Amino acid sequence: MTNALPETVNGLPNISGSEDSIREAIAAAGGRSVYPVDNGVDFGRIRSACAIALHMHQPLIPVGDDLRTAEIASNLKQMRDRGNDEARGNANVFHWCYKRMGEFVPQLVEQGGQPRVMLDYSGTLLWGLRQMGLGDVFDTLRTITCDPRYRDKVEWLGSGWGHPVAPSTPVQDYRLHLQAWQHHFAALFGIEALQRVRGFSPCEMALPNHPDVAYEFVRSLRECGYQWVLVQEHTVERPDGGGPERKHLPHRLVCRNSRGESAEIIAIIKTQGSDTKLVAQMQPLYEARSLSRWEIAGRSVPPLVTQIADGENGGVMMNEFPPKYMQSIAECSGSDVPVMNVTEYLERLFASGVSESDLEVLQPLHQGRIWDRFKPGDGEQRLEAVIADLRKEDSRFNVEGGSWTNDISWVRGYERLLGPMEEVSSLFYEKVLKPGLPSGEPRYRNALFHLLCCQTSCYRYWGQGVFVDYGTEICRRAREVLVHDF
Repeated sequence: MTNALPETVNGLPNISGSEDSIREAIAAAGGRSVYPVDNGVDFGRIRSACAIALHMHQPLIPVGDDLRTAEIASNLKQMRDRGNDEARGNANVFHWCYKRMGEFVPQLVEQGGQPRVMLDYSGTLLWGLRQMGLGDVFDTLRTITCDPRYRDKVEWLGSGWGHPVAPSTPVQDYRLHLQAWQHHFAALFGIEALQRVRGFSPCEMALPNHPDVAYEFVRSLRECGYQWVLVQEHTVERPDGGGPERKHLPHRLVCRNSRGESAEIIAIIKTQGSDTKLVAQMQPLYEARSLSRWEIAGRSVPPLVTQIADGENGGVMMNEFPPKYMQSIAECSGSDVPVMNVTEYLERLFASGVSESDLEVLQPLHQGRIWDRFKPGDGEQRLEAVIADLRKEDSRFNVEGGSWTNDISWVRGYERLLGPMEEVSSLFYEKVLKPGLPSGEPRYRNALFHLLCCQTSCYRYWGQGVFVDYGTEICRRAREVLVHDF
């Protein structure tokens, strides 16, 4: 397929219409290495390494006095144009945060450093920035994404376009989020750049633990071409129910469903802690310096300490990260404890003779208690009966999934929003997916845009205030599109 996709189509982001071509392009590059072997890291010599990822997101909301008629635009626009002095000031800093790695990486390379960073941007953020006319963000990001001098220093992570929570987003919709993000990213940075996106970062670090949902989650990732996924330490367990032990080595996340089918993907564990402070102060590097090489299948390999945090939120990330990142890269470049990106690390690991089958197995949290009473293949009804029994016996048991914090439920207390979301999802299936409407058709793209927007996690994360109002209004618009345009 051509390496150039239009960024916008009929005034909307390019989020559908080329699924087959994109899938073929990704499959064609699946066995191709992303990182050159001579990029300054001697994998056989280093003691350990660390990896950091910056997660960037702003939701799309109705921006205006009357929610029913306001334009759907970035929350950043609301902050900049309609916020108080603090909000406007933060908006300006956020704008810089979204582009600053495009400034830092070339500067460090020119100074002889070996910078590394992983980037995770939601589709709603990217579209909102473009709507606001902030083309400078894309100019700097395109440089470090596409320029051969810098692109092996920066690893993009795939995401869900609308920042959906995987455990409570209908599985067919979640796949649409994955495909929409790939479309949008390819339109912004090119097909070749998309072919280098091998890892996936779940929104809110939310991992499904219902067996059927977890299976579909992993299956969707694999069918979209992803090779590994980032998981939160306390959202996974070993097959015996215990927590992961060697957290700084890759694992295999194996998910089985009620029909006895199995899907798996490489899992990289993000350990617990104050995420923003850990990354802003480059704590993963200091932890890595306390480690030495470990053994997998009789081979000595360096452990990898991995962390992800919001790349713009909070004073620590806004102010402390830039000098600390620059200082840390200068110190560790060429050392025996470098910063690496995850795909770079995995390519070196497997080139050293380790295979995926040598990696230890993990499964989503609480599944061990299910498998104690249920045999995969016994069917959906039997599975639901087992889950119901476990809930009766232990009020803490749930299959709502795990996320970066277990203090928040993405389901309980949100009936006012979840009802309209589920109605929109059902309408989209009946009106669009079931009849097989072509994904390049304008009505399809417009309906898809509204569906994906209404499933953004922020409408739930911020509780029962104005963000729930934003979510229900976008659900209303999505319903109107699906009722009147089809």
